[in-house]
Amino acid sequence: MVLTFTCSFNVVRAGQGGVRKMLLTALGCNLAWGIIDAVFYLMGNYSELGHNLLTFRLVRRAANPNEGQRIIADAIPPVLVSVLPPGELELMRQKLLLMPEPPQRMRLKKDDWLAAVGVFFLVFLSTFPVVIPFMFFKEATQALRVSNGVAIVMLFVCGYVFADYAGLRPWKTGVAMVVLGSAMVAVTILFGG
Repeated sequence: MVLTFTCSFNVVRAGQGGVRKMLLTALGCNLAWGIIDAVFYLMGNYSELGHNLLTFRLVRRAANPNEGQRIIADAIPPVLVSVLPPGELELMRQKLLLMPEPPQRMRLKKDDWLAAVGVFFLVFLSTFPVVIPFMFFKEATQALRVSNGVAIVMLFVCGYVFADYAGLRPWKTGVAMVVLGSAMVAVTILFGG
């Protein structure tokens, strides 16, 4: 988002007022997207809670043990189901039948809300490394080049960390993230964003 502003920023015609306006616009955009992403995070967690509760109730209401086992198997990643010894699905079903009745209403937990605040700050604070060069360099063209360099490094680091989590090749994924991020910025600018 910030790259869209900095890359579409016309350093030739921008005076100090233009730089200030671009900075405020970039911060405002990331503030809004921080809020939106935090809300989407909460919606995703709420949806997952609802789905889990629905699965639990379906297992408890299953007409027979085989149907209950099938519902459990559908809720578990297939690779885990493939390594379960015979009878484990039935054991799970029986344990679920012994559990107390779940609450009628789902509620997000304190950790969900704290994580949503974390999502907000992650999105919002990611603005600062890219806009800081505009605060320190008087020459807008030089600030733009440094800002773009910072953004490229951030994209690479995000790709590298993502690869580590996803079991991919870190360097290759880091470079792919830079290419993908650059392409998305180009498309955004192309369509007037």
